[in-house]
Order: sequence, then structure tokens, then C-alpha cells
Amino acid sequence: MKRVVSALLAGALFGLGLAVARMTDPTVILGFLDLFGRFDPSLAFVMIGGVGATLIGFRFALGRAHPLLDSDFHVPTVKAIDRPLVVGSAIFGIGWGLAGYCPGPALVALAGGVSTAFVFVPAMIAGSLIQRFVFQRRAGV
Repeated sequence: MKRVVSALLAGALFGLGLAVARMTDPTVILGFLDLFGRFDPSLAFVMIGGVGATLIGFRFALGRAHPLLDSDFHVPTVKAIDRPLVVGSAIFGIGWGLAGYCPGPALVALAGGVSTAFVFVPAMIAGSLIQRFVFQRRAGV
């Protein structure tokens, strides 16, 4: 139960942070990507804050013997930059640049009733299901 409450609180705090920073507004994201038009540097400051908090948080957390609510840390170990990673990153970046949404802010926008999120989130889910289907077919599952 502690893990569920902890996850709920962490997700709510993350969503609140995204909303306060206006990262749920696709025009802010698209403004950041519009270097020669109406450039909006807001996203850069959010990224700097996120990287700073992560550096401090990881240093503190990984210095512990184990997490507060688990027996072991689950840190990614794969470091290879392969074709699927590059292609997936490119698809993600293109979609982000076209729509102004990535998954976290899109879900927060959906919960906040932002009309464009009602189009983006189903498309995101459909894309995820298509990717799973293609991956399973290639793997012979």
C-alpha cells in the first residue's frame, strides 16, 4: 500500500510541476522549438531544473543501501546506442515537434481537459499498440 500511495503522490507532484511550468501547453513546447520565430526559452529552464534535481536526487538516493520502498534499485544497465534506439528517438522527436506533447504532459493535459490532448493521447496509445504488434511479429511471438 505504501508503494501505491508513494507512486500516486510522486505522479501528482510531477503532474503539478508540469502544469505550473506550463509544459502541458503545446504552444510553449512549439515556441521552444521555433528558434527563428516566437522562441520561448521556458522549456530550457524546466530541463535545467530537472537535470539539477536529478543529479542531486540520484547522488543522495544511490548512496543508500536500498530504496525506501523496495529491496533493490532498478537502474538501467544497457548503454548501447543501436538502431531501434535511434529510430525510436527520431520518431519521438518528430512527434513531439509536430504536436508539442510528450507522454507525461499529454496525460496531465488530458486530465486537465485540454482539447488537443483528447486527440493526441488516443493517437499515442494507438502508436504504442502498433509498435508492440510490430515488435512481437518480428520476434516471432
